[in-house]
Amino acid sequence: MRKIAFLRSVHIRRADPYIQQAVRALAADGIEAGLFHTGAAVGDEDFPGYRERFDRGVTPRELAAAVATWGADAAVSISLPCENALRDAAAKAFLDASGIPTVMTPLAATMRLVDKWETKQLCRQAGLSVPEGFRVDSDLLAGRGLPVPGYRDALRVEAERIGYPLMSKPVWDSTSMGIRPLRSPADLDAYLDGYLAPGSEAAPAAVPAAASAAVPAVASAAVSAVVEQVVEGDLCSVDIVGRPGSYQVLPLCWTGRAGAEPVFTFADLRWCGPRAEADAAFAEVADTLAAFCGSLGVHGSVNVDMIYTGGRFVVLEVNPRIGGATTLSCAASGTNTFTSLARLARGLPFTGGPAQRTGWAIEFLAGDGIPPAVADELRRRVRVVTAHELVIDGASHGDIVVITLAEGEEDRTVKSLTQLHEATGFPATGVMAKISSLLNR
Repeated sequence: MRKIAFLRSVHIRRADPYIQQAVRALAADGIEAGLFHTGAAVGDEDFPGYRERFDRGVTPRELAAAVATWGADAAVSISLPCENALRDAAAKAFLDASGIPTVMTPLAATMRLVDKWETKQLCRQAGLSVPEGFRVDSDLLAGRGLPVPGYRDALRVEAERIGYPLMSKPVWDSTSMGIRPLRSPADLDAYLDGYLAPGSEAAPAAVPAAASAAVPAVASAAVSAVVEQVVEGDLCSVDIVGRPGSYQVLPLCWTGRAGAEPVFTFADLRWCGPRAEADAAFAEVADTLAAFCGSLGVHGSVNVDMIYTGGRFVVLEVNPRIGGATTLSCAASGTNTFTSLARLARGLPFTGGPAQRTGWAIEFLAGDGIPPAVADELRRRVRVVTAHELVIDGASHGDIVVITLAEGEEDRTVKSLTQLHEATGFPATGVMAKISSLLNR
């Protein structure tokens, strides 16, 4: 094997420093890595190998053709979010057919997993806990196709059966986009009214003021959605990497709180570390998830979003792709998901089972960015895995930082960061308080 292509969408910097380590390890074995991506411009410091950038509208066939023209012997998908995973799964079909084996879950399974309603049914069949919910079909509500006069009332009945508050999320979307709270029947009616085409006979003359204040008007081109019960608890995610017969389950990463109000994915402190009760409760779920992946033929990486509540795990999504907390799980376990994916591409032996956590990893946003002098001082005081700008859909959210520490270093780490905060104001007061609370438990 001489060349391995990595397919990517968002900026490769979110994979720092593990993608660089994986590429250098391949080079040491005489294998050239290539990056075929639709993200921002990439330099040698981001990806020390061949690079080819495409417009975001590149088709799977065009992407596969470029990889084949480069002369790849194998390919690996490391794209996110889910619409780009689907692109790569379609590209896999073309690449496999041309003799270039591609590490990516097959298209049929990927199409089911990017559909949140399909995923819910698959999880329930596998014995996993999921929130109660129902599907909202945009065509039926908008009067397109078969007329179903009782459809709105049927949805109202289902909502009453489950109970308020509820939450709506698009069938196709990810990274917490498009989520809406529905706190009452009036909210649900206002939400459903948004599907009606303007001027249609069924469209209401006006939305009640109370409802419109609670839920902003929805465009007439509203998408199909899943409406489900609100489950309150701790948000967490886990990455699973492997192929049928051998899956490695990475450590749990904790990403915030779940409740009736949607929150930005990176708004809270995100961390991976010891949590004895939850870790014990997850062991059986991890086995079920590994079997679930095997039943679908998962090949590569999947990311599972869950809520931990009342001693149990409730599955929200199973994303057929690299996760948003992959860096955290790698940092806390001493593993490298990108190296694992490259091993799969090379057909090398791959060891499954749980990846043991080796310490703490903590991720937080740093506002408008970190001054160079402060960044240098931070690296002197603690182990910094990565610190780079977080850009989502072209919008900057400041710098995002990941640090690690061993168990037993909690007090020293809090003291070092507190001193840095007192001298520079970094980390911010709110972030510093959360880190102190976490490590002083």
